[in-house]
Amino acid sequence: MKTTPITVKRETKETNITVTLCREGTKQIHVQTGLPFFDHLLTSFAFHGGFDLSLEASGDLMVDPHHTVEDVGLVLGDGFHRLLETAGQVTRFGYSIIPMDDALCEVIVDVCERPYLVYQVDFPEPLAGSFSVRLLKEFFYAFCHRARINLHLMARYGENSHHMAESLFKAFGRALAQAYQPVGGSQEGMSTKGTL
Repeated sequence: MKTTPITVKRETKETNITVTLCREGTKQIHVQTGLPFFDHLLTSFAFHGGFDLSLEASGDLMVDPHHTVEDVGLVLGDGFHRLLETAGQVTRFGYSIIPMDDALCEVIVDVCERPYLVYQVDFPEPLAGSFSVRLLKEFFYAFCHRARINLHLMARYGENSHHMAESLFKAFGRALAQAYQPVGGSQEGMSTKGTL
């Protein structure tokens, strides 16, 4: 049964972002950030995670893409935290390892209300098209802090930054899909402490 979509908005002097997210979707995906490679990564994330995702972002790209990339992470992270709030108990842990040609990336998730990012990704090229792949760490940092999760991302190897980034986002989607799978019951059942 399809869950009710969650919509989160953020508007500042730098960006205007609206995200609508549904965990158990039919892969209806629309992403428009003004950054084509970033759109490609987010589309891959949603498709391989099995989410419905509508994401519209406008930002001060004439200054730098940084604000848009980071704020998309904030808003998407808020959406996933709301998923936890509405789902009750979820599987909590998620893991995925995905190859793409020369690249192999691994993502591990703990939905635990304690944000922490481990990011072991060393891109061999600074750009994928015209997009600076260094910005991806900012996206993941913003996401994990707003979603309040432990997020470990590792690129085991790769020779092409495009392939590595895409492998990483596909693994990210699959790991989140696993971690946020509802299992019934209250969140008390997600930890031996009795609470997250």
